[in-house]
Amino acid sequence: MSEQNFFSFPAPAKLNLFLHIVGRLDNGYHQLETVFQFLDRCDTLHIRATENSTITLLTPISGVDNNDNLIVKAAYLLQSHAQCSLGAEIKIEKILPMGGGLGGGSSNAATVLLALNALWNTLSLIHI
Repeated sequence: MSEQNFFSFPAPAKLNLFLHIVGRLDNGYHQLETVFQFLDRCDTLHIRATENSTITLLTPISGVDNNDNLIVKAAYLLQSHAQCSLGAEIKIEKILPMGGGLGGGSSNAATVLLALNALWNTLSLIHI
């Protein structure tokens, strides 16, 4: 498989300087107040858009089913919300420890949303 069409995106680690739970929403999620600092360490996502609608994580993470991976979940949610027929192949260079409190999973999910918005050109389709 050619590396030529992959674009690389950093997914930075973050350190919570404080985190307060200030409430709970009806859906079970918590309302938070936080201040965090980005760190110089990051996972790196390599992504290329595909013509089919499949989202493929080419570098699965041991112990995490691809369908439970936040990267894949975020990509499919964006695809559905934007009604986009394109797909993606995604590789991750994972250096942030899982469960280490550095926000690696959520940073990876946020990065894939930003990256696929650009690669799929869905920015104009998203209404907040």
